[in-house]
Amino acid sequence: MKLMTTCLAAVTAALTFATAGQAETLRLGDFQSTSHIVSVEGTTKWMAAVEEATDGAITFQHFPSQQAAKSKAQLDAVNNGILDAALLGTPYHADVLPLNSVVALPGFYTTAEQGTKALQAMLKDGPLREEILAAGVTPIFGFVLPPYQVLAKARLGQPADWDAQDIRTSGSTQAMTARALGGVGISIPGPEVYTAVERGRLDAVLFPLASVPGYKLNEVVSHISTNGSFGGYSFVMVIRSDLFDGLPEGTQAELLRLGDESALHVAQAQDASVSELIEEWKAEGIDTYEFTDEELTAVKDALSAVSLDWVERIKSDNAQAVLDAYAAQTSQ
Repeated sequence: MKLMTTCLAAVTAALTFATAGQAETLRLGDFQSTSHIVSVEGTTKWMAAVEEATDGAITFQHFPSQQAAKSKAQLDAVNNGILDAALLGTPYHADVLPLNSVVALPGFYTTAEQGTKALQAMLKDGPLREEILAAGVTPIFGFVLPPYQVLAKARLGQPADWDAQDIRTSGSTQAMTARALGGVGISIPGPEVYTAVERGRLDAVLFPLASVPGYKLNEVVSHISTNGSFGGYSFVMVIRSDLFDGLPEGTQAELLRLGDESALHVAQAQDASVSELIEEWKAEGIDTYEFTDEELTAVKDALSAVSLDWVERIKSDNAQAVLDAYAAQTSQ
């Protein structure tokens, strides 16, 4: 009886996902390489799960490493019909998705899992979701990188240690973070950071630890913090809204369900990788250090104005509500 029930459920699912007897192939854009942890444990894992769960009714044509569109043009490519779906790096689309830059604020989440749960909740209902929908796409799932840490040639602890340091930052919000600590925020593309540190152009780098191996930054710094929270970076998987809305309800539900699972999985995988990396760097002789309670308090006080500046800079009636919701979701 149990076997018959299982078989009937499988048949029902196959009929639900079928769309006029034809498979739907989604062209999915991605600016990450297929070897990056975000792709291995997130994007490609989700695509495979969707294809299996829908029995091939939904398949994907994947364009990683900016093959279909540059990182800053992924959203435009979806809206213009070049792509059907994309993994957006929200900081690259801050002009269209300014409220989603709340994730870049310092002092909130401390692990990728914590930050991802907060983002997922805010993408299901509220201003972040509405902002993405207004851009012509539907959010399927979102996740964050582990919180940015500081990698430097000297140990940076109290705000006084940061004074006049040239610090590589990602985006305007993180530049505000560097300035609040007394440093100078400098925007340099990821591939150029290694050389900039090596040649003395940069004194420090704000970077998520899970991404350090891809740029080999551990080779040019001697001190890496492990318990700071200097902002974050969010990814959101989106599908063009008219296409998503035209899918059967069962298919929509399955895309979202598997998205929830994938978001949590890639977050946990990143957190686990960070723990392993820290042990490797210790063995290499790098000073992987935790800020003391006194240092954390001083840094937090110095960074308190960044969130207020963000609200003013966004110039949106929803900015304060988004900040309050984000603080509540991350239990700050």
